[in-house]
Formats: sequence, C-alpha cells, structure tokens
Amino acid sequence: MTATSEMKPLFSETHLGGRLTPFKGVWPTLSEGSFVFHGAQIVGDVHVGEGTSIWHNAVLRGDVNHIRIGKRTNIQDGSVVHVSTHTYPTIIGDDVLVAHMAMLHGCTLRDNAFVGMGAIVMDNAIIEADGMLAAGALLTPGKIVRSGELWAGRPASFLRMLTSEEIAKNRSMAEHYRRLALQHEIDASGGQSEAPYP
Repeated sequence: MTATSEMKPLFSETHLGGRLTPFKGVWPTLSEGSFVFHGAQIVGDVHVGEGTSIWHNAVLRGDVNHIRIGKRTNIQDGSVVHVSTHTYPTIIGDDVLVAHMAMLHGCTLRDNAFVGMGAIVMDNAIIEADGMLAAGALLTPGKIVRSGELWAGRPASFLRMLTSEEIAKNRSMAEHYRRLALQHEIDASGGQSEAPYP
C-alpha cells in the first residue's frame, strides 16, 4: 500500500455495539428495526431481516457462502452460524428461535423452527416449519426434521410429535425475544420504557 492509498474501514459498529466486517468487499446488510447487540460479530455476505435480533457474542460468518435470516428471528448469545464452502449456505426463515450456544453450519431452518440450547445443525440438514431440535442435540448432515416433529439426542433422531400447545408456546417465543430486544435497545440508549418488558 502506498502512502496515498485510501484506507478502507476494517469494520463498522451497529447502534447497539455489534460489529459488522466485510469479506472481499461484501458487507453484511441489516434491515430496518433489526438488533445486533454488543459483542456480536457479523462478517461478509449476511442479510439480517426486519425485527431480527442477534444477541451478545453470537458470530455469523458469511465468507465462503452466504447467510440469509428472515424477520423477527433471534440468534441468541454465543451462537455460531457458518456455511459450507461453495456448497451450502445457511438459510433461516421468519420467527425462528436459535437458543444460546447453538451451532448452525450450512443448513436450513424454515419459519418458526426451534433450535435448543447447545444444539448443532450440520451441512444440508433442514428443520421444517414448527420443527424442534432439543437442547444439546446433534442433527447430522442431510437429516430433515419434519414440520411439528421433536428430535433429540447425539446423533439426533425422531422423538415424538409436538403438541399444539408446545407449537403455540414455541411460536410465542419469537415475539417475546423481539419485545425483549426492544427493551434492551431502550436501556442501551439510556431511556426508560413506559411499560417495561417483561
């Protein structure tokens, strides 16, 4: 680099202290109303949908493929989202719940899917709408959790069908996290909510 070369920024920060970093000139993109909290790192070709929250110390790395996340989804603290080189991107739908310390790699989570704490979803695996992977489970490559199914274990296998009450509760958690993110945003700005949540 010469003395006259213009320095390009290494990263930028979100209004909540999350870090966005480009890869090969491609920056992450955030929709209006999304939340990327302090400590979260998003790299490369990643799109975050409206109302989606990326929580503290989560890492989303879209360097060797892309990551797409829909609306009102939450990627909770310490989770890792990556991709497979030139083969499988990671695609996450609307209202998806990804609990603390989960790992997603080159997989697909459809609308209202649920990934439990510490669970792993591997290459080309799919969790269909309202499917659930239990905490600590390992969904091996190419496996499919069908709509309304609960899978558990390492490696994960079908356990049972979810009840309608369980599906309703899982669905409600996306809205819970959206509202919780709003409260954290108010606190981060030094403001006070008229109706604190929860």
